[in-house]
Amino acid sequence: MCIVGGGPAGLVLALLLVRHGIGVAVLEKHEDFLRDFRGDTVHPSTLDVMDELGLGDRIRELPHRQVDGLRVAFADGTYQMVDFTRLEVAHPYLMFLPQWDFLEMLAREAEAHPSFTLLRSHEVVDLVREEGAVQGVVARTAEGTVEVGARLTVAADGRDSIVRGKLGLRRREFGAPMDVLWFRVSRRPADGEGLDMHVGPGRLLLAIDRGEYWQIAYVIPKGGYERVVAAGLDGFRESVARLFPVLVDRVGEIGEWEDVKVLTVQLDRLRRWHAPGALLIGDAAHAMSPVGGVGVNLAVQDAVATARLLADPLRARQLDEDALARVQARRAFPTAGTQLMQRFVQRALVGRLLAADGPVTAPLAVKLLAKVPALQELPARLVGVGLRPERVGPTALGSAPG
Repeated sequence: MCIVGGGPAGLVLALLLVRHGIGVAVLEKHEDFLRDFRGDTVHPSTLDVMDELGLGDRIRELPHRQVDGLRVAFADGTYQMVDFTRLEVAHPYLMFLPQWDFLEMLAREAEAHPSFTLLRSHEVVDLVREEGAVQGVVARTAEGTVEVGARLTVAADGRDSIVRGKLGLRRREFGAPMDVLWFRVSRRPADGEGLDMHVGPGRLLLAIDRGEYWQIAYVIPKGGYERVVAAGLDGFRESVARLFPVLVDRVGEIGEWEDVKVLTVQLDRLRRWHAPGALLIGDAAHAMSPVGGVGVNLAVQDAVATARLLADPLRARQLDEDALARVQARRAFPTAGTQLMQRFVQRALVGRLLAADGPVTAPLAVKLLAKVPALQELPARLVGVGLRPERVGPTALGSAPG
């Protein structure tokens, strides 16, 4: 089989399937995984999966930061909203680590299996079809185009999935009130640590402690990037410093607009995740809002469920569309439920805050979470564990190479 896209969903799925003895080719359009501001929040349930795969110690050796809560600063004070330490799980925290390190680790582990092939610099541009079914893909390389045949093609190629486009699958779109500007500023120990959100009139700033630097998500109203640019880089730096005052002497590190990456926020999901010979998972099947940073977690859980449900039919060469439909049936509830939560937060909190034109005080719900710490477990569980965490299963656990 072939997997389109070497992201978390694609590589976790590939690793699980080659441990089942199934031949897998992963096509990745880039030469490497080294791209900034990709989803790099690893949640407790994903860390559980890594433990099941025997990779827990290895992932902890990667450069990372552990965050156990979320604080939000309003005009009337700072409030704790989420406390992961209240979760009775093996990993009561979020782990932030560069996604390229995570992906390289997964790729190296998969490459220990002779049935795994990683085709870098292979950009999928079309599908191979026979008698109405997908039979593989056409990829563009530096040497020209090549065909990769497969009994099953899994699209894990993100929210702009070429496979989804070629199949013409329809999405249900929910919209979002915001876009996000990503950039980084150096961090000092005296700045504090962890995960902090700062709220101001018409804007939000989320600061993620990455050790030597802050990774900043600057949230703006939907379609507002041109207005931010029109106000000038000095005005943007000043706005960042007002929201996060400890950075006042470092905002000059934002040297030009090229230092600021724009994420156009989408929230949607496919009505049908499969077609004859093809399955879509991760962002290719359901683009998630950045609320909660759950994209990587949902993608990994999709991959785990896909491997568990399809490994036996693939080995027996008895894969049909009913088997593919079972993957969607398994993952539809946690996807829809998580998106419902994201839509609520976007509408009830983010949208209202971005519409404010004066000092913003904490909403009643935020004050309640801070006043009753036990309530902070609920958002921690929704974000960190999810609605349906998946387990790997015994076959893949026992088939790693010695």
